[in-house]
This record gives sequence, structure tokens and C-alpha cells, in this order.
Amino acid sequence: MTKYYNITGLTVAMDSFGRTVTQAAPYECEPVDRPDIVVGGDWKRIKAMAEQLSDEDCEYLATGNSFYSQLLCHDGMMLHSSAVVMDGQAYLFSAPSGTGKSTHTALWRKVFGEDRALILNDDKPALRFENGRFYAYGTPWSGKTDQNLNLRVPLAGVCMLYRGEVNRIEPFSGPAAIHAILEQTVRPADPTKIGILLDLLDKLLTTVPIWKMHCNMDPEAARVSYAAMSAGRKERYL
Repeated sequence: MTKYYNITGLTVAMDSFGRTVTQAAPYECEPVDRPDIVVGGDWKRIKAMAEQLSDEDCEYLATGNSFYSQLLCHDGMMLHSSAVVMDGQAYLFSAPSGTGKSTHTALWRKVFGEDRALILNDDKPALRFENGRFYAYGTPWSGKTDQNLNLRVPLAGVCMLYRGEVNRIEPFSGPAAIHAILEQTVRPADPTKIGILLDLLDKLLTTVPIWKMHCNMDPEAARVSYAAMSAGRKERYL
């Protein structure tokens, strides 16, 4: 049965099952005649390539891929990252799987308190460019965990994480930054959508502070990243 959801401020129609429906429940809304996005996806194709995954997990991946691909046509994109919200601002930490992005945002919750630091989405938050600035959104697709919130939060900064013995953070820009972000998002095969994605990346790098951080797993890492990124946000938006 088709259900309707408000995800990233858009009305999404989706006929799904299992984990996808469970995690999308907080986003459910009233039906409309013309949804902004109709989510599809062939979970059986994914199953054929990854037999070790359950049918539910294959459906979860298929619907997520369908949603994020169509989001590009609504000035939006996915960034493989863990998004933490603090004092009404979203900070995204992106890195290849296994680098420690979820561990880093967990440190924010440990250091600053779970009531103050909230996980918006622990794997695939969405970004949308609206009225001249970017906002981060929670979505039902949050990787291996169910850590996601149906919230829209101003994006204060994006940080690419790398492992290091000493905590060090610095501004990140230019071709290296573009390449690093491209590695952590959906790159469509459709040339038209590639153009949309590159335009969004250009806006992201010119309107949002981008950082590169080498960090360890000590609580100090959270303090170092927050100090730099919160100060950078204030300077950018003064």
C-alpha cells in the first residue's frame, strides 16, 4: 500500500515494507494528488548482487537510492556523513566507512550532553539549498542504525574526517575539497543530473564553511572540532 511522507520538506509517495516503513513512520503525512517524489527501486536487483543481505535491507537500500537520486531535482543531495545538531545548527562529519564519523559525533554527545547534541542522521543526511542557504535534514535512511530525526536545521559546516594521532582542523577548499565530497555522495549517470550536482557543490563550497580534520578518538577531538566550526559559522554569517 502506498503511503505518503514529508521528507526534506517534500511529499514523498512510497510503497515499501519492513525496515523502510518502520523508520519512515515518523515522517508519514496525509496523501496528496501530486507528490514531489515517487520512490521506487528494485530491491531484487540489489539482492542478486548481495545475497548476504536480507530482503528488508535490500529494499532499504533501493528506496534510499531512489529518493536521493530524485532529490537532485529539488536542489538537494545526500552526503555520506554523521550529522550532529547543537544549539540549533547542524554540523556534518563525512568520511569513508570505518573512519570513525559516528564515533566522532558520539563524542559530541558525551562531551556536550545528549540533551544538547542530537544526531540528525547517522549516515545519509540530506542537504537542500533553500532561499540562499543550505539546510540539513534527517531522513529515514540512516545506515546501519535508526538514528535520525525528522528535522530541518541550518547547516553550519561540513568536515571531512581523517584519522590522526593529534587533533588538528583547518579550512578545506578547492579541487581537493570537491573531490573529497564527490567521493561521499551519489554520482548520477545522467549528465543532466551531474550538472545539477556540480552546481550544488559549487554553492556548498561558497556558502558553507568546509573543514578537514585529522583526529583521534579522545573527547578532546569533539572540543577541537566544535571550537573551530562554531567560530567559522559565526564569521561566515555575520
